[in-house]
Amino acid sequence: MKEQSRLIRNQAERTHNREHSVPLYLTSSFIFDDAEQGRAIFADEMEGNIYSRYSNPNTTEFINKVCDLEGAEAGLAFSSGMAAIFASFAGLLRSGDHIIACRSVFGSTHQLLNQLFPRWGITYTYVDAGKPEEWESAIRSETKMIFLETPSNPGLELVDLEWLGELKKKYPHIIFNIDNCFATPYIQKPLQYGIDLVVHSATKYMDGQGRVLGGVIAGKASIIKELMFFIRHTGPAMSAFNAWLLSKSLETLTLRMDRHCGNALKLAEMLEEHPEIELVRYPHLPSHPQYALAKKQMKLGGGIVTFIVKGGFERAKRFLDALQMILFTSNLGDSRSIATHPASTTHSKLTEEERGLLGIQPSSIRISVGLEDIDDILEDVQQALENSK
Repeated sequence: MKEQSRLIRNQAERTHNREHSVPLYLTSSFIFDDAEQGRAIFADEMEGNIYSRYSNPNTTEFINKVCDLEGAEAGLAFSSGMAAIFASFAGLLRSGDHIIACRSVFGSTHQLLNQLFPRWGITYTYVDAGKPEEWESAIRSETKMIFLETPSNPGLELVDLEWLGELKKKYPHIIFNIDNCFATPYIQKPLQYGIDLVVHSATKYMDGQGRVLGGVIAGKASIIKELMFFIRHTGPAMSAFNAWLLSKSLETLTLRMDRHCGNALKLAEMLEEHPEIELVRYPHLPSHPQYALAKKQMKLGGGIVTFIVKGGFERAKRFLDALQMILFTSNLGDSRSIATHPASTTHSKLTEEERGLLGIQPSSIRISVGLEDIDDILEDVQQALENSK
């Protein structure tokens, strides 16, 4: 079946109750048929559910759908996107290890790297996403992982996945780990280039309606097996209810992303022509400095548009306050359009210098473009720009 059909038809095995829609498995544990079955499942000689902190039919269905989308051998589900990112580091690294990361990582990921992991003797080096020559020169004998976002949040910088796959061949012992949240596996599939792991905040486009928290890791079975030990004993499990919702939401992922991306491109084109806008970034906009790369590795440009409004921080505040339909919140990937001010919210814990290196200015705005009629989105942005002068 084609990808869209598999998203709908790939579901947990039907029970004796003959249900049409997959039921919710709201149980903490599972019954063994006999003592031997219990022993065999605990010994990993037989597959089966033990405890919902380890696995649950709802989380398994969700994981299977994501793995099918990403082309992954195995996966794990988590209570949030940051739980997934943290586990992808902490479950694989130890004291003395070194991480290379693109400078333009999400604010909370930045805090993991420069605040938490140094406590445990894990070091890091930042490199610029758009400067491949910096990556290989940063590799040390103790480098265990390379981590990046592409496109990045909120600057929408890209890393060449084909080039990264070639780098992986030269350093097979290093784990290559990509946050694929902004693109979703519908738009790009990093594992096809030889990458080891992808992580997602399922809270975003996988849910798509701002309802639940969730995270997921997908990748090579050997690495997922190592991570399984970590999560079984630390407990960042996704709830069965959230997995049930997320699995149903994935059925419409490709349809929603088509609309998100179509609306986002039209908004970016309008902003680029507007006299009150200093700069616009959108991967499939020809003015994007990595436009050719975006067209090569991304099926569509994504649902995020980042721009700088003229007039500094105060103008940005007035613009946000003037929006009538578009919501002001720190989330993204919702059916409803959302505006965010990165400098004072998602990336506020970074220094001004660090934000500057990421292209985040006091007047930078990030809009997660929703599924509303594009005319209404454009009208709201235009009136906010006019009324915030």
